[in-house]
Amino acid sequence: MTADREHELDLLVRRMTWEADGVLSVDLVHPDGKPLPAWAPGAHIDLHVGGHVRQYSLCGDPADATTYRLGILDEPSSRGGSRHVHTKLRPGQRVRALGPRNHFALEPAPFYVFLAGGIGITPILAMARQADRDGVPYRLVHGGRSRATMAFGAELAALTGGEVTVVPQDEQGHIDLAAALRDLPDDALVYCCGPEPLLQAAEAACPPGRLRVERFAAPAAVARDGDDTAFEVECRTSGVTLTVDAGTSILQAAENAGLTVTSSCRDGICGSCETRVLSGTPDHRDHLLSEAERAAGETMMICVSRCASDRLVLDL
Repeated sequence: MTADREHELDLLVRRMTWEADGVLSVDLVHPDGKPLPAWAPGAHIDLHVGGHVRQYSLCGDPADATTYRLGILDEPSSRGGSRHVHTKLRPGQRVRALGPRNHFALEPAPFYVFLAGGIGITPILAMARQADRDGVPYRLVHGGRSRATMAFGAELAALTGGEVTVVPQDEQGHIDLAAALRDLPDDALVYCCGPEPLLQAAEAACPPGRLRVERFAAPAAVARDGDDTAFEVECRTSGVTLTVDAGTSILQAAENAGLTVTSSCRDGICGSCETRVLSGTPDHRDHLLSEAERAAGETMMICVSRCASDRLVLDL
């Protein structure tokens, strides 16, 4: 994972398709028909919609350089991005995007278990297609409230390289994680995307080091006693030195100083604000970086993470 800058894209909405109750797929292309930046399963783009910036997983085929395909759930209780897509966005309109970015990359393994809850099928679908292409066996389980709300059923049924199980909650209850995780080969990896209860259950059930997750929202914060003290951040690129007070994030302090920083979720789950660390030790509080990446200390999410040393020097 790196903090390299992504591509800024001006995209054209070519097609919108009803996939399930409350779910639309959106096909985005370059207005001039040019190839789009390459991506791999697990990647997402930041989409500027309705005055918001939202992250949506790419669920199409990475081999198709002409189209980015998104699966978007209509969430009336959300902050507005999905509502705009469902009620205002139409084919022929243009949208701005940033990306692709991948914090949920499919790592090599001899066997995969893919667990998807609801719209969490979007990154998982691309992963299963890749496993098919690579000839790697897998077990895929997709749970949802009902069959009518579960998108991409025909595409899942067309997969040929693995065991695919669909679990509508109103018919069968919740996903049987014990069955999904039975008899895992050595070095098998488990990929899970969906609502927080599914992720927490998977974290409790999976063998250590096997699970990779992608979250829709940050889990409830764990109380931390007395460690939100003020610290200093040197922004090497801009030549500005910030004092980050207790209760203020590095991102907020940078914005207060007039610096422009790409950001979106402000919860440590999207990766938009990932910043390169030039010196100092971050206190990582995000929900993206692996333990190895945290130990390396090369980047940090400045919307939530803080400083574990006297001072930080960042590439800002």
